[in-house]
Amino acid sequence: MMWSAGFRSAVISPYEQIQLTEPRGFADQTVRQVLHMAGGGERLRVRLTNRYGRTPLTIAAATVATDHGQATLTFDGAERIVIPPAEEAVGDPLDLPVAPGADLFLSLYLPEETGLATYSHKPAENAQIVGGNHVSAAALSEAERVEGRFYVSGVDVLTPDDTAIAVAFGDSWFEGVGSTVGANNRSVDFLNRRLKRGWVLNQGIAGNRLLRDEVGEHGLARFDRDVLSIPGLTHVLVHFGINDLGLPGMSGEPPATSAALIEGFTALAHRAHKAGLKILAATIGPFAGAVPPGISTPEGIAARREVNDWIRTTDTFDAFFDVARAVENPEAPDYILPALDSGDGMHLNDRGAQAMANAVDLETLGL
Repeated sequence: MMWSAGFRSAVISPYEQIQLTEPRGFADQTVRQVLHMAGGGERLRVRLTNRYGRTPLTIAAATVATDHGQATLTFDGAERIVIPPAEEAVGDPLDLPVAPGADLFLSLYLPEETGLATYSHKPAENAQIVGGNHVSAAALSEAERVEGRFYVSGVDVLTPDDTAIAVAFGDSWFEGVGSTVGANNRSVDFLNRRLKRGWVLNQGIAGNRLLRDEVGEHGLARFDRDVLSIPGLTHVLVHFGINDLGLPGMSGEPPATSAALIEGFTALAHRAHKAGLKILAATIGPFAGAVPPGISTPEGIAARREVNDWIRTTDTFDAFFDVARAVENPEAPDYILPALDSGDGMHLNDRGAQAMANAVDLETLGL
């Protein structure tokens, strides 16, 4: 048996210049969060993070609940912990079973001013926030609900040594922007429902770029932490490029060039292969007509086509999955098919997320 990842959540700094949601902090409040597990096991341990915090983070009480009951979260036997800035803490193992595809409920009581929280900003899931210590309450009446995931980097589960695990590493098309909040209809969720063995972890960050920081550390910078650090990993699926091509337009900068993106993808593939991983690359999804204005530019659209032609023909990757073809409008391929569009021209709705997941050939994934 080994400890591996049953759930992961890629986090960002609340102090970035580009912000897609409002950062926040807490004081004398309980924060309850739903963690939709990719994998499961008979025992679990929770990973908390203060990676981007500027002050120590005090957690005075915490509980974990699954379909099998509720347990008190401790750290070296203590219910209270202080996590220094830039540090992470791993809870003591809990004899609390959790199944793949089940929800785990994590409740944290934060007694002191936290400062702005390290967080996942667009997880397609709401946190519940209420004043005082209510970590053991069955329900949080009159709680504030806000989309976001705070101070959580993952949940480990105890699994057999031959458990097969992959990670979806990329941007909002993995994290779940555009899908119904709270419904677990992210593309990665649909992909996990197709698998007969193993699971895929979601390490998407909405707005994330392959080549430049913000939103989040760029893909090449966070690859070691968010991919290579996962025990038992065999495959990595990548979807990057939309934000490299679209985000610069919001500030009047030129988009990344196709040559720069191809160089970045090649470097990513080399690092994956060096670590013994198989890498599957997605073609870059369509985003013509995206809002707000400035994201979709003729230069960016042209670069997307060039990179996608390369992804479809190169032997740099072990396989590719043609997300672009799966969700594009056949009559206008630079646009998302209207029935699959979340409404902003740049993200997929639930049906689109399912189409993205169905583009993955399970034979090439091979879990």
